Amino acid sequence: MLYYLTQWLLEAVRGTDWAETLSPLRVFRYITFRTAGAAVTALLLTLWIGPAVIAWLKRIKFGQEYDDKAQQAGDLKARLLSKKGTPTMGGILIIGVLDVTALLWTQWNPLVLLTLLSVAVLCGLGFYDDYAKIAKQNAAGAAEIVKLIVQFALAFFIGGYLWADPKTSKLVTEVMVPFIKFPVMTGAGIVGTIIVALTVVGSSNAVNLTDGLDGLAVGCTLIVSFVFLFLTYLAGNFRTATYLQIPYVAGAGELTVICGALIGSGLGFLWFNCHPAQVFMGDTGSLPLGGALGIIAVLIHQPFVLVIAGGVFVAEAVSVLMQRSWFKFTRLRYGEGRRIFLMAPLHHHFEKKGWYESQVVVRFYILCFLCAVVALSTLKIR
Repeated sequence: MLYYLTQWLLEAVRGTDWAETLSPLRVFRYITFRTAGAAVTALLLTLWIGPAVIAWLKRIKFGQEYDDKAQQAGDLKARLLSKKGTPTMGGILIIGVLDVTALLWTQWNPLVLLTLLSVAVLCGLGFYDDYAKIAKQNAAGAAEIVKLIVQFALAFFIGGYLWADPKTSKLVTEVMVPFIKFPVMTGAGIVGTIIVALTVVGSSNAVNLTDGLDGLAVGCTLIVSFVFLFLTYLAGNFRTATYLQIPYVAGAGELTVICGALIGSGLGFLWFNCHPAQVFMGDTGSLPLGGALGIIAVLIHQPFVLVIAGGVFVAEAVSVLMQRSWFKFTRLRYGEGRRIFLMAPLHHHFEKKGWYESQVVVRFYILCFLCAVVALSTLKIR
């Protein structure tokens, strides 16, 4: 919106005495300026309205009054540091600020609108899940099958839309993997659509599973967002994409602005979500944040780089899959379910081993940073 307003003003005063005075508005043409503007705007807006949103969530009693997973498992430290009463659905703050800021600072194109639309759908799904938890006063929430149906429907819509548009069809029909210059598969529309679906759904659920400790999910999301801040800018610039031999995607540069808005709103939310948390993002925030990362990775033709950059998210999701699968198998085989981890997701396993919450969070940040460095190295090691 700001881009279109400034360009309209510049066009309106062209050839007049005001042209020189308003010429600084040309900086709005630069993606780097608008990305910085989006990040600062989102940060300040989140810090400004955050206290009011938290107070509102408390007033309408949208808080966690049920035991979380650590408390249900009988963890002593979790009982001592009970999080009951902390408002949830704080994702409304992150996603609301993200959407408003992105619309203000981006130059709208189909990639931007597709991303924001998908984030809004996943935010609505997460809100429904959080509301179900509050209504039932337990951690069960909405049925898993309902969430998966909505997520896969959205993901296949994205894949189908990209495949049908000649301008973006290669994002689906050509399969790119890290460290290799050229597509490993071409004309693979069905395979590409499946990869798109798994990327979006997997990323959305992986971030959701990581959201179990104060500041963990949003902090790791910030680190991964920084990776895609660089990748989207490079992918949207023909010269740099050609030089680095990565896929060039017209219009992908505007996704850099969305990454900037995501970083700004995430940093602002972390101010309130760091230990001890004043608010939880809930599924209202974790599902759309994970989905946003997955969608952006797909739109710049780098879905497998997300697996590297989001290594912590992958580990959390895999720990749950392993735990559930092994428990079911051993229950059928031996009549009693057995566990691989003391508790899943993985961050609770380390809590059960005696790590304090802040230790788990900071150490996972370090691991996430290392994954981010490896992901960025794919730009040169090809």
